[in-house]
Amino acid sequence: MNRFENGQVAVMGIVNVTPDSFSDGGRFFRPEAALAHGRALVAHGADLLDVGAESTRPGFVPVAAEEEWARLAPVVERLVEEGVVVSVDTTKAFVAKRALEVGVAVINDVWGLQADPDMASVVADSDATVVVMHNRHDVDEALDLRADWRRFFDRSLELAEKAGIMRDRIVLDPGVGFGKTQAQNVEAVARLGDLRADYGLPVLLGVSRKSMFGHFLGRAASERLAGTLATHLYGVEQGAAILRVHDVREHVDALKMRQILKDVR
Repeated sequence: MNRFENGQVAVMGIVNVTPDSFSDGGRFFRPEAALAHGRALVAHGADLLDVGAESTRPGFVPVAAEEEWARLAPVVERLVEEGVVVSVDTTKAFVAKRALEVGVAVINDVWGLQADPDMASVVADSDATVVVMHNRHDVDEALDLRADWRRFFDRSLELAEKAGIMRDRIVLDPGVGFGKTQAQNVEAVARLGDLRADYGLPVLLGVSRKSMFGHFLGRAASERLAGTLATHLYGVEQGAAILRVHDVREHVDALKMRQILKDVR
């Protein structure tokens, strides 16, 4: 059974060890700042932390694998030592391998095992979970999103199977904000249940502070909590098993109240 198919919604806190992430770039670039932030998110109720050292925002500057790991190592190693469940956000097999060697539990690949030909085999050699996210190089306004999900995820799952990654170690991510129009971003959330039904795998949803809220609500990145909460709670109703968030305490509170209300029925 997949570790994220237990009927509970996991809250994944975001720790960006980067100088250029869209929402908090530079705030947690120093290891000491990143560690303090990660510990605070755990204290606020995060079930696991997703640590990344290369921004994936539009127009991001690529980071060499060695530099990416140099940024991650002092943060990831300490968090694992402290008993935190850690996910590493990377598309590079070299980084994933180093992270897995120090005890990371999840590899979060925004290119779904398709960017680095060695990624699937690296994950297969561990017992880690892998998050396979849908992505595109180009935006296509005429895109049939569900058909493109199938094309992309069929390929990712084929790579996983060939490498020996069991399906109970795979989580899917619809890829909100990646290679999609704003209308398609909304569709990706609204049709999340279709993705769950098509593959029968747990789904991670991450819309925290994303540009769709600037587009539809006119809010700056620092003013997108309400939109984020509403969208994530809707996603939970569609079957999301993991929420990837900046604002952990607020999401934990919202999920608790949701459960209290459901228990009344």
